[in-house]
Amino acid sequence: MFRNLMIAASALALAACTTGPDYAAPKTPSSVDAFVAATSAVDTLAPVKADWWRLYDDPVLDGLVADAVAANTDVRVAVARLEKARAALREVRTDRLPDVGIGARATYGRVPESQRGPGAAREDWSIDAGLDVAYEVDLFGRVSRGIEAARGDLGAAEADLQAVRISVVAETTRAYATAAAAGEQIAVAERIVELLDRSLSVTERRRAVGLTTSLDVARIATLRNQRQAEIPALTAERNAALFRLATLTGRVPADLPPIAAVRISTLRLDTPIPVGDGAQLLARRPDVRAAERRLAAATARIGVATADLYPRISLGASIGSTGPNIGDVFGGGPLRWLLGPLLSWSFTDHERARARVAGAEADTRAALAGFDGTVLRSLEETETALSAYASALDRRTALKAARDAAEQAARIVRAQQREGQVDSLALIDAERTFAETEAQLAAIDAGIADAQINLFKALGGGWSAGAAAYAAALP
Repeated sequence: MFRNLMIAASALALAACTTGPDYAAPKTPSSVDAFVAATSAVDTLAPVKADWWRLYDDPVLDGLVADAVAANTDVRVAVARLEKARAALREVRTDRLPDVGIGARATYGRVPESQRGPGAAREDWSIDAGLDVAYEVDLFGRVSRGIEAARGDLGAAEADLQAVRISVVAETTRAYATAAAAGEQIAVAERIVELLDRSLSVTERRRAVGLTTSLDVARIATLRNQRQAEIPALTAERNAALFRLATLTGRVPADLPPIAAVRISTLRLDTPIPVGDGAQLLARRPDVRAAERRLAAATARIGVATADLYPRISLGASIGSTGPNIGDVFGGGPLRWLLGPLLSWSFTDHERARARVAGAEADTRAALAGFDGTVLRSLEETETALSAYASALDRRTALKAARDAAEQAARIVRAQQREGQVDSLALIDAERTFAETEAQLAAIDAGIADAQINLFKALGGGWSAGAAAYAAALP
């Protein structure tokens, strides 16, 4: 009999069919091979470095990034969600295993006189113990589609974790760069104040000998005080960046290493940024990967819902013994055993099952639209970041030329003013122009560093390492 049951189970397994559509990865636009806004400042042939922040060659930044990836609270949340997704996959995979249970019960009762055996007490204890085994034959793919959906959820969770890590690395680098840029801007402002102090001293001496007026002194002093007033605001900006850096690395502000505040020069890259091409971008971006995995999971859940339209078949077996005491049960007492298939089918509840199928199909269409939108947004973000970076570089080139010209003009006017060839008004105008261009150049350097970080973030730098970890994590 057992042999016949196994033959029947094998026949059912061979005849099994998996319900629901088979997943096929969605197509991406064919026009993403090259970036529209690519410039000479980027290298579209070289792949993006996973550890792109090391291009700045700053050991302090390297240490801060390592601290952030290890201790950031958002990363810890994402890691916990990944562990939950892995646990869910393990749970779903147990549906492929037999369900084994041990049961026992003890009752005291009275049997009818007509059912009492010769010499048996009418009232007595009855102890029953046994082993039950049940195995669901995945005839219509409910279990396999459920595992497929759980795999998709796991892939999405891993991609979400990588996206959080990329964001944390980018924001850590940004906070460090902002603090360093503010430090450089403070140094520039202090140099300008020092320069204006010298001009003010010269003008005061000229007034003392009657070569200029108190109005010229007041004008120089006003310009000097205006530049001095910018320093506290820059200091506050620098402190805010350092406080943000402490939070990103999992510290309270007071525990941030002092070395994080040492740098007073803006982060700079002198070589073209490696960006790869558009196709590599879509393979690298974790949000695109997460959207694709969610689409796979949603597609698999159509099969799970569809399988509920069909009966479930389980193979069951039970063996046990019953007696008036424990010794009779485990000492060779009356043995019972059962073996056979079990069919369950809620055919009267088809409308509810069909509604679940329709809901799963709607979720899949939403996931596909979400994937398409994620692809478009990733391309938009990258093109925007490329355009902003190129524009910032062009602006710096023009501004540097203006700053150099203003510096030369200020030196000439100072020399002419000492020789009495020009009045103090011309000197004030030249000093103001130089001060403004010098401050603007320091600000644009900070903007370029910010644009670089936005570009690296848009490019999904670091995804290659995440993809390897994802592949290794799959069972």
